[in-house]
Amino acid sequence: QVQLVESGGGLVQAGGSLRLSCAASGRAFRSYTYSMGWFRQAPGKEREFVAAISWSSGSPYYADSVKGRFTISRDNAKNTVYLQMNSLKPEDTAVYFCAASPRAFGSSDLRESDFASWGQGTQVTVSS
Repeated sequence: QVQLVESGGGLVQAGGSLRLSCAASGRAFRSYTYSMGWFRQAPGKEREFVAAISWSSGSPYYADSVKGRFTISRDNAKNTVYLQMNSLKPEDTAVYFCAASPRAFGSSDLRESDFASWGQGTQVTVSS
């Protein structure tokens, strides 16, 4: 099993920044063989893909809505993945979930079903 714990959420004004962290653990987890991703879910909406980083190439993938504003990165030594969020907008308000997958990715066409393990989520609220 893989355990994921997110942190770093909070309340920020529009235009501000936040950095989310996701710490992975578990006997089955090896950071260099797991791709990591971030999804978000706003009230009344479905969970949507935000960003991912493939374990094989290290290439990042982003949803169009966050491209140029968000950056995903990983520290394999710490088994941690980060989501740096800049120029935040009120529409970025959501619960953000970290996810892990044993698959390598080659595009940003990613869905919840592509990921096997999930964290509990962390709330991000952007005020206008």
